[in-house]
Amino acid sequence: MSVLLGMIFGFVGWFVTRYLVAGLFTVRPNERAVKTVFGRAQRVGAGSVMDGPLGEGLDDDARERYAFPQLRVIPPGGPYFKFPWEKVHKVSVATETVNMAYDPETPTANSGGTILAAVTKDQLNTGLTGQIRYQVSERNLYAYLFGVKNPIANVMGYFISVLRERIASFAAPAQLTGEEEDDGLDPGDFAGISINDLRKNLQELNDHMLRECSVSEARYGIVLDASLITGIDPPEDVDAALAAINTAHNHVSSEISLARAEADQKIVQSKRAVEIETLKAEAEVETLDALANQLTVLKQAGSDALEGYRRYVRLPLFDKAGRIFRGVES
Repeated sequence: MSVLLGMIFGFVGWFVTRYLVAGLFTVRPNERAVKTVFGRAQRVGAGSVMDGPLGEGLDDDARERYAFPQLRVIPPGGPYFKFPWEKVHKVSVATETVNMAYDPETPTANSGGTILAAVTKDQLNTGLTGQIRYQVSERNLYAYLFGVKNPIANVMGYFISVLRERIASFAAPAQLTGEEEDDGLDPGDFAGISINDLRKNLQELNDHMLRECSVSEARYGIVLDASLITGIDPPEDVDAALAAINTAHNHVSSEISLARAEADQKIVQSKRAVEIETLKAEAEVETLDALANQLTVLKQAGSDALEGYRRYVRLPLFDKAGRIFRGVES
């Protein structure tokens, strides 16, 4: 009898330890958790993630393909309890940083995950360096846990494909002419060499990558927080030639800027000279108009008034003259 009681108490102790105490769990502040019951994740309603903001920007085909269910997310805290037939999947939602050349499936690829090769529109091989910041989306944990086998590998593959396509087709804005040149733009900003265009427009390139990869949250459950492309370097054998071309472009840009400044200065001086001469001519015209009006008034007053005015005007001339020649009446 004592043996039987011992076996019963032993079984009860084992059951409590195995299924009750071991069923307690906690969730750390940087984690989120999801429960599965007999392998099926607990859902919130019958809707999908496509019913919210994640569905914006996707076409009908993509919305149908990535209509993942909304899961019940367990927030940080605890202790929580799970039954033996339940399983807890914990995911870190902390922001992580990886090299943009990182290949999760083949770590030795891309020079050990340090440099990403790409070809520009003028068939120039370049090496890209930079980083990607990402974090797991709490709004779409189904895609990250159950939707795809290796989410980060899918995101990196998608990112690299979009980046290489952009590098191969990237072109700087066309040469500006006419009034737009008066805005102070440097012609050297439009060198026409693809690698120069890319280097001078890194911010635009990073912004483009963020826009194009914004759908990664809906597809793979990963949010790209930032794309930081920091370097675009040509092969060593063309680096010297590229430096010479850049030097020539800089020299041309400098000469154009100097010529433009000199031309602007001459235009300003010419405008000022025209204004001064115009003011002088207007002053002369006003004087002649005033004299004509005065003579008209004197003529209307009689011939004696006009003769007196003529004699009065001659007196200052006699005072200034050093010698006077007067004709003799015959």
